[in-house]
Amino acid sequence: MSGNHGQSLEKALAIVDAAADAGCQGLKIQTSTPDMLTLDSREPDFIVRGANDDWEGQSLYELYTTNHTPFEWHAPIFARAAERGMVGFSSPFSVEAIDFLESLNCPAYKIASFENNWPDLIRRAARTGKPVIISTGMADLADLERMVRIVREEEGNEQLVLLKCTSTYPAQPHNTNLQTIPHLRAMFGCQVGLSDHTMGTGVSVAATVLGATVIEKHLTIRRADGGPDSSFSMEPDEMQRLVQECRQAQQALGTVFYGPTEAEKKSLGFRRSIYVVEDLAPGDVLTSDNIRVIRPGHGLAPHYLPEVLGRPVRQAIRRGTALTWEVL
Repeated sequence: MSGNHGQSLEKALAIVDAAADAGCQGLKIQTSTPDMLTLDSREPDFIVRGANDDWEGQSLYELYTTNHTPFEWHAPIFARAAERGMVGFSSPFSVEAIDFLESLNCPAYKIASFENNWPDLIRRAARTGKPVIISTGMADLADLERMVRIVREEEGNEQLVLLKCTSTYPAQPHNTNLQTIPHLRAMFGCQVGLSDHTMGTGVSVAATVLGATVIEKHLTIRRADGGPDSSFSMEPDEMQRLVQECRQAQQALGTVFYGPTEAEKKSLGFRRSIYVVEDLAPGDVLTSDNIRVIRPGHGLAPHYLPEVLGRPVRQAIRRGTALTWEVL
């Protein structure tokens, strides 16, 4: 949801319902206050430049003020998510935010890319013993090794998911590098997914094919409503299509399999096979004039054609009869 609620609890709950109607399995909010994140300052370091047109020229404090979800909304949002069959959880932006979320029995924690270089936050989330999902935007290999070590070795938490993420808003497909997904899984032996800021469904579907088991995507009711994240968020009908296409892609992966599947067996009859195309008498020799490779597939397979040509038949055969070994 991020800041797409536009500071309206009614709209926030509508986004929860839209996510459920689209078939999402989880709904994530953000737990922060502007003071948890930055200083109320308009010094040059604190002004947003070149990140996103909707953010341009704002101070960080102003951006995080419009983006934050009031703490008193968390309980009703989580309750609505549970009523709609989804897991409601959050991205905390301070250790104190995790303490607050623990009072609500938040079932999982997502560490945002911009926070993945803060060991204390990762450590506190891992210490809960609950699943920890970490976006890997901007993280180099040393950063990755450090965050995984904190979760697993220091805090003994094996419930770790790493999300491939490109921290641009929106992100472009050519800059997404999805081949990193199987590499991350092999390197750290954990579940891997995608935090996707591209437009459309194609990148998330491709990530699913590469083994992503978590897809995170921003959702809004209407992009035209505006807001800090609206320009790179999906509308409900797009989210529904994303869910459907990712699940179809996951189902389509299947296993390594050759030969007809159970479902294909009914189609075997529509393949080509060898048929008698002229009436034959006992002793007649098979030639390219009296047998052909045609549909349906109830006769000998086409690759037997050279083997049967020139052989006599032992009985009369009517035109349109599938050729079998028994008549030769």
